[in-house]
Amino acid sequence: QVQLVESGGGLVQPGGSLRLSCAASGSIFVSIYAMGWYRQAPGKQRELVARFNVGGSTTYADSVKGRFTIARDNAKNTVSLQMNSLKPDDTAVYYCNAERIIGSGSDYWGQGTQVTVSS
Repeated sequence: QVQLVESGGGLVQPGGSLRLSCAASGSIFVSIYAMGWYRQAPGKQRELVARFNVGGSTTYADSVKGRFTIARDNAKNTVSLQMNSLKPDDTAVYYCNAERIIGSGSDYWGQGTQVTVSS
C-alpha cells in the first residue's frame, strides 16, 4: 500500500512563492506511474496542475506555465512543486497524485494541502 503525504502549503501574498513537497511511502515506479499535482478550488472541479508523465516528460496547466516547476527525486520517492508569482486564482487545496498508466492497479492521492494567496 502506498501513501502520499503532502507538505508546504500555507498563506502567501500575491506575487509570493511556496514550495510543496510530496513524499511517497512505498515504491512508485516511474516507468508505470505518472506523478504530479492537482488542485481543487471551492466550487470548482479538481484540475491537473503539473505532472511527470511515464517516460519523463512533463505536463503543465496553461494557467501555471512559466510560474510553477515540478521536480522529483526518484531515489527518495518525492515530488515537489515550486510555485512562483502566485495569484489569488491559485488558491486551492493541492493534492499529490500517482496515477497508474501501465497495467492495472490502484491510483493514489494525498490528503491535500491548502494554499491561500491573499493580501
